[in-house]
Amino acid sequence: MTQEIPYDYLLVGGGIVGASTALQLKQRFPAARVLLLEKEVSAAYHQTGHNSGVIHAGVYYAPGSLKARFCREGAQATIDLCERCNIPYLRCGKLLVATDAKEWDGLEALTERCYENQIEVHPQSRQQLKTLEPNIRGVAALRVPATGIVDYRKVTAALLEKFTGLGGEVRFSIQVDALYEQPGFIEAVCGGERLRSQFLISCAGLMADRVLAMLGISADFRIVPFRGEYYQLPQNYNQIVSHLIYPVPDPALPFLGVHLTRMIDGSVTVGPNAVVGWKREGYGRVNFSLKDSWGNVSYAGFWKVMHKNLGSGLIEMKNSLWKRGYLEQVRKYCPQLALSDLRPYPAGIRAQAVMTDGSLVQDFLFAESPRSLHVCNAPSPAATSALPIGAYICDKVEQRQG
Repeated sequence: MTQEIPYDYLLVGGGIVGASTALQLKQRFPAARVLLLEKEVSAAYHQTGHNSGVIHAGVYYAPGSLKARFCREGAQATIDLCERCNIPYLRCGKLLVATDAKEWDGLEALTERCYENQIEVHPQSRQQLKTLEPNIRGVAALRVPATGIVDYRKVTAALLEKFTGLGGEVRFSIQVDALYEQPGFIEAVCGGERLRSQFLISCAGLMADRVLAMLGISADFRIVPFRGEYYQLPQNYNQIVSHLIYPVPDPALPFLGVHLTRMIDGSVTVGPNAVVGWKREGYGRVNFSLKDSWGNVSYAGFWKVMHKNLGSGLIEMKNSLWKRGYLEQVRKYCPQLALSDLRPYPAGIRAQAVMTDGSLVQDFLFAESPRSLHVCNAPSPAATSALPIGAYICDKVEQRQG
């Protein structure tokens, strides 16, 4: 027997963006009935729980973009939340390391970008770099002190604890199979259950385009999954660096390159790379889904983005299959590491919106219908930016009610 339960707001997706939005909705509209649905057994199960835990400062993002604004605001908001909720975090800072003259030129552009985005930055000479990080080799570097590390699963848990404390409801292990929008309500079919709400907000991450399609909303993009593969260094290397160590990114490539990351548990990871994923939620070594693979190859935008990035894509694939090639990317700036130092570590999957012309959506992307709002593209630094994203969504909801 089906059951109809009236809600004011129904949210889909229990990652950090969904948790942030749910809490802020309940704070703004205390009397509202708010339900968050998550198909997994716990929150932060996918992108939120499989990232490197970096609190980004916003170095790379175009001035004036939502990414730049949300990241800057979100970094401080995340730290404020950690302080209030006693969540461990560390503002260890980031070093962007140039290993040759070409990359040194790239530091100048990044320095200018930091100034434009109002981010504190300190150029470092070769000797200053050596003093800061004796195990790192480079000709110059930029130090960004605002960058930090945290466990975003704990941040998400804190947000949901506050949400339920205000009377919000969270249900796990419940999957939305269909959505129907009517003039007076929106209905979610979840197995044999039907849930009605005045408004729906989708923060579905890797499934963002499929939730959009359930409502028949046309979109000029599709989610293409990119696997980010990591390794972890042995415990005796936990003190190998005191900062996060990043290469100077190639402006022609869409991702940031393999870096050394201090984790909040004291360990150090290497990664991630960026290879096409053939299963949207596949975190093991070998992953394949016929549905997800067909979603890739049947989409013209997929082939266009592959063509545009063919050279780098082949290198990433080679290094994914050939561990020594992966190692050489990090040995550019940390030459003491050996093949045996790269230990297995869980991969992550990045939900990347790709337009039909093959361009990658670089900023946050939203879509709407009369009774729904969808977060369509929320790549890194979405975890850092989760609180401002939630506020942005609440602003849009409030405008509709006004």
